[in-house]
Amino acid sequence: MEPRFHLFDSPTAAKVAKRFYATSLALDSSTLPKSLRELVELRVGQLNDCGFCVDIHTKEAAAAGETALRLHLVAAWRHSTVFTEAERAALAFTEEGTRLGDEGVSDATWAGVREHFDDDEVGALVCLVALINAATRMNVIVRNPGGSYEPGAFAGLAS
Repeated sequence: MEPRFHLFDSPTAAKVAKRFYATSLALDSSTLPKSLRELVELRVGQLNDCGFCVDIHTKEAAAAGETALRLHLVAAWRHSTVFTEAERAALAFTEEGTRLGDEGVSDATWAGVREHFDDDEVGALVCLVALINAATRMNVIVRNPGGSYEPGAFAGLAS
């Protein structure tokens, strides 16, 4: 499977993609744990059927210390015992924030997020869900396939 278009072949799209990635680096300074951020990004990739994003965030989560068991169960987190209450709140928020056309983020889900995360972490979670949803859409539109990502491959992209 080949992508239908390489975003980095377009000078404008390449600039946007690099700046988009650089923007996401601000999340590294939040206290929202890296492993949780990767689980959230993995779940959005799954929901949006983005093989490229699932590939990236599965591998980056493993590199951040996530176990194979937890990675395999992200898609069925509601029916799994391996996630904390805070992680479950973040994953519920992720799903509702991704599926805005259904009903949006419910008050109950928002209350769960507020119970487990401070203001900075909530802000980071909101930005993370919005950014990864945009990224999955770019990759799905151009049909970027998953399977060949190597952890850390984007490290030099922001320069």
